[in-house]
Amino acid sequence: MKRTFTKERCETLGEYVIENNMTVRAAASRFGISKSTVHKDLTQRLKAINPGLYSEVKLVLEKNKSERHLRGGEATRKKYLKSHKSRIF
Repeated sequence: MKRTFTKERCETLGEYVIENNMTVRAAASRFGISKSTVHKDLTQRLKAINPGLYSEVKLVLEKNKSERHLRGGEATRKKYLKSHKSRIF
């Protein structure tokens, strides 16, 4: 029974990540599970369960990984802009 649940969860996560171009962190938040579980489901379990879906998910995850330094820099920029504005007013 647990294996069926895991299989369904892996495929649901994979489809969700592809449709919404979602990060592992965002998917974990959306489904209420840990980032490590989402990552393991998408990178290890899904490969054995549904190789076709895995290859599509892999492309999204690789794209997100290549862009993460940009998202981190943007978050830091916004943080300091907000901090700076609050000191001016």
